[in-house]
Amino acid sequence: MEIAVALFEQVTALDAVGPYEVLQRLPGAEVRFVGRRRGEVRTDNGFLGLTVDCTFEEVSNPDVLLIPGGIGTRALVHDDLVLDWIRNAHETSQFTSSVCTGSLLLAAAGLLNGRKATTHFSAQHLLLKYGAIPTKERVVQEGKIVTAAGVSSGIDMALRLAELLTDPTTAKALQLMIEYDPQPPYDAGALHKVDATVLSRVQELARDKN
Repeated sequence: MEIAVALFEQVTALDAVGPYEVLQRLPGAEVRFVGRRRGEVRTDNGFLGLTVDCTFEEVSNPDVLLIPGGIGTRALVHDDLVLDWIRNAHETSQFTSSVCTGSLLLAAAGLLNGRKATTHFSAQHLLLKYGAIPTKERVVQEGKIVTAAGVSSGIDMALRLAELLTDPTTAKALQLMIEYDPQPPYDAGALHKVDATVLSRVQELARDKN
C-alpha cells in the first residue's frame, strides 16, 4: 500500500509527521514523501527541514493521498503542477486526505465542490471561497475524501484512515503503539472553548510569527 505525503516549502511539520507516525505502522504500508523536486523543504517557521524523497511524477497513483497544511498552501492554490497532481492521484486513490489548510488545495483542485470539509479555524472562510461546505468538525469523511481540522487533528484523521483501511482493532492497536492518550493541562483546543483573552493572544502570537 503506497501512501503519498505531499511536502512543500512552509509546510506545518505535525500536519505531515503526525499522520505519518500512525500510517507508517499499517501492515504493508510504504510512505513516500513527495514534492516538486527531491531534497529538503523548510517548515513554516524555517527551523525544521523535511526531505522530499520522490517527485510528483514518480508517485502518480498512490493508494492514499495526504496533503498537509501550512502557510505554504496559500501560494499552492494557484500552482497548476500541484493541483494537477492532486486531481490525477485522486482519480485512482483509495482515500484522499488532508490536514489543516491542506484542504484548501483539495478545494482549489475542485475535489470539494458541494462537499463538507474542515480545516484550521482561521481558514474556514477560504474553504467556502472554493465551493466547499466548511464545518467545525474535527474529522470529516465525504466518500473517499477525509479532511482534518488544525494540526493535531491529523493524528485523529490518520487513525480513522487506519480503521477504514484495515479494521477497528488494528486502528486501536496503532493508537496504543504511539500511546496516543491526550490529557492536556487545559481544555482550550477549540475555538468555542476559549474566551476573548485567549483568542487575542493567539492573534498576537500569529502576528509575531509572521
